[in-house]
Amino acid sequence: MTILVTGATGTVGRHVVDQLLKKGVKVRAISRNPEKADQPVGVEVVAGDLAIPESLEAALQGVTALHLIASSYTFQTDPKVVEMAERAGVKRVSVLVSDTEGPVEEALANSGMEWTLLKPVEFMSNAIIDWQESIRLEGVVREPFGNALSAKVHEADIASVSVVALLESGHHGQSYFLTGPEAITRIESVQIISKILEREIRFEELTEEQARQNWRDQGYEEGDIDFFVAMGKNPPEVGYTVLSTVEQVTGKPARTFAEWASEHKSYFG
Repeated sequence: MTILVTGATGTVGRHVVDQLLKKGVKVRAISRNPEKADQPVGVEVVAGDLAIPESLEAALQGVTALHLIASSYTFQTDPKVVEMAERAGVKRVSVLVSDTEGPVEEALANSGMEWTLLKPVEFMSNAIIDWQESIRLEGVVREPFGNALSAKVHEADIASVSVVALLESGHHGQSYFLTGPEAITRIESVQIISKILEREIRFEELTEEQARQNWRDQGYEEGDIDFFVAMGKNPPEVGYTVLSTVEQVTGKPARTFAEWASEHKSYFG
């Protein structure tokens, strides 16, 4: 068995790779720059670009299952990849889905392969992207909507669901909404990090206008900013509703944000 992992160096993909290796599965990883790809020993790194289906011809040969990213901030997977995977003999596909389903998911539904959609809420790792610098340099987090709830999920739990879907039967046609085991606020998240680091981390709540200006300074368009504000004021129920999907699929409870913070404390120290 060989499983092809796309986004293998990404937030979720690297966990998929690690977990498959621990199970003794042969892993192949796609990279647009294979000579620069940093992968664990035992991973076969091959060249390929999800936006250019023809570049994946060789990578798909001999592959029995595929972990696929439908889209990201930097690329959109061409739905022809699905057709090519089926033609190459791939039997199962797990797909990390963004906010809405698109042509890749439609192509899978029309294919003869087994497929499973992974629909996570907020990643716990967003805390690194959003807060690392200010915590390290100032011991503070500045955000609007401090009491907005999120059932944020550990990236390794998303990967665990993917690995089960790739290796075991019974998950075909499922759309798994994935959450952590609790819904917590931004203020509570900062308090957890503070406790893990054993030093005070302040939360300074921004006004709506301060937040808007910050986003403008970062280059966001007004339409995007309006969306951010709407999500902060009235977060969608799916984003803070705790589900037991991770435990149901993997047999293990979803990891808490405190566990995540303990594992990643070096990022904030």
